[in-house]
Amino acid sequence: MTAPLVTLVPPPKIETPFRRLVSEFMESPLAVVGLVVLTIILLVAIFAPLISPQNPYDLAKLDILDSRLQPGSKSMDGMTFWLGTDGQGRDMLSGIFYGLRTSLAVGVFSGICAMMVGMAAGLAAAYFGGRVETLIMRLVDLQLSFPTILIALILLAVLGQGIGKIILALVIVQWAYYARTIRGTALVERRREYVEAAVCLGLSKPRIIFGHILPNCMPPMIVIGTVQVASAIALEATLSFLGIGLPITEPSLGLLIANGFEYLLSGKYWISFFPGIALLVTIVSINLVGDQLRDVLNPRLRK
Repeated sequence: MTAPLVTLVPPPKIETPFRRLVSEFMESPLAVVGLVVLTIILLVAIFAPLISPQNPYDLAKLDILDSRLQPGSKSMDGMTFWLGTDGQGRDMLSGIFYGLRTSLAVGVFSGICAMMVGMAAGLAAAYFGGRVETLIMRLVDLQLSFPTILIALILLAVLGQGIGKIILALVIVQWAYYARTIRGTALVERRREYVEAAVCLGLSKPRIIFGHILPNCMPPMIVIGTVQVASAIALEATLSFLGIGLPITEPSLGLLIANGFEYLLSGKYWISFFPGIALLVTIVSINLVGDQLRDVLNPRLRK
């Protein structure tokens, strides 16, 4: 009598939430391309001083004879300007690397600060309600009723130019978006059973807000954060282009575009064209990643 065959069944794979999110994110080829491009942009911005052919803001290394050279031209010492030079003789490729560094820093830092302010205001409005909610939401409604660019123009006209001042202005014009979003999400979480149980157990209000309500409000905040970072980068470029954002001594994509605006009619297109392409690619890649994060973190929004 032969023994029965025993089939070994491999144990089921345990899919962690992180792996599930990664696999769902990878389902969109556009989002993957956007993430790869965004990673390259971040690496270029971080290591700009190391990989740039020239420090475009070191006056000792600039030569006025190299101004407005076409892409692919060479300087007197043999250096090749692959994207040409601007009116001051700065290498456009190096200027874009340094400009990405500044634009991303302004967008990320202003986005983080605005998120913290908006989260605090939105959570306070949702949890305490009453007069606190009325006051906060009226301020939010008042700010959102005005165009963002108009508020930023007024603030910078009062504060002046500077990277710290433009970050402060962007925080002021952006916090209302976070506050309204997290207030709506926190109102839903405030009525959940686990919050009522925490109240019955006598937990402190800060522990309930930051330990129970806030973690469940983070997915929509991550999504809106990516969108607002792209918006902040575009707004900073617009303000710098208008001449009221960053000073001319600070590298910025908006300033690079503005430097070449006066040469467009004379055929020197590359001075504004290549920084504009870099700005466009940066904003599009951030938006592609943010759109896919929205679908992954909230499957109900999927088409």
